[in-house]
Amino acid sequence: MEKRILGKTGMEVSVLGFGAAEIGYEGADQATVDRLMQEALDAGLNSVDTAECYLTSEEMLGQSVSHRRSEFFLFTKCGHEGTFYNPAWSKPEIKGSLERSLRRLKTDYVDLLQLHSCSKEVLEKGEVVEALLELKQSGKVRFIGYSGDGADARYAVEMNVFETLQTSLSIFDQECIDLTLPLAREKGMGVIAKRPIGNAVWRFPSRPDNSYVVEYWERMRALGYDFLDGSSESIGARALRFTYSVPGVHTMIVGTKVPGRWRSNALLLEKGPLSQPEMNAIREQWLQVSKGKNWVGQV
Repeated sequence: MEKRILGKTGMEVSVLGFGAAEIGYEGADQATVDRLMQEALDAGLNSVDTAECYLTSEEMLGQSVSHRRSEFFLFTKCGHEGTFYNPAWSKPEIKGSLERSLRRLKTDYVDLLQLHSCSKEVLEKGEVVEALLELKQSGKVRFIGYSGDGADARYAVEMNVFETLQTSLSIFDQECIDLTLPLAREKGMGVIAKRPIGNAVWRFPSRPDNSYVVEYWERMRALGYDFLDGSSESIGARALRFTYSVPGVHTMIVGTKVPGRWRSNALLLEKGPLSQPEMNAIREQWLQVSKGKNWVGQV
């Protein structure tokens, strides 16, 4: 599995990382997570991304792979207590969030602690950044990052304090290509692409009930890429290779609760980057169809 240097952090991360939201939100059992994570680490994955608000995700990861802690980089997120809908942005809350994460993950440090979709207004107050810098100084956090999209993410990049940016990027989610990625590259930030296959919404023949994926399903219908008529595997390959080909991307966080799926995704990258004409066609379609729409990255 190809590895890339995650900006100025110097961490050499696999281009495919594991996103642990699904194992929490979709109720994976511990035995499934054990098998999934052992297979992924054995196959060369070395970055794992989670968050306190991903329900049981951190606990299951701690049970599954804490004994292999030296083999991977561990990313988590803070700013919400219990669920995403319970924001917690004070300094004591940020520090408390990390302590809970460390206990659940069965480790004494994380490689990257990220503010999770923090607004510009909260960032401007400065308390959250002070909390992250103090945690970094304590040794419990190696690097600090921002996870989010739109104008909030642009402001976070402009602050010159974060070492990484995690942001939405897929064939259905391209705002960051112009808004934040050029500046992030200029500043030497590591870039983590979240939802790089847009929740694989081509799996749904009709409008899904799941609010977590319906926005991308509707965008897919509006965009009407010609390759969406192909097989699920060929669509997935085109989607993943698109995100992989965007300049400045270091790792792509793909979530699954299906053992073996990460390896299947890795195989989709064997053909390498898309050609420039293929990239141009997807970009032009996006720019034309999304014009005037509020298509920001999804949380």
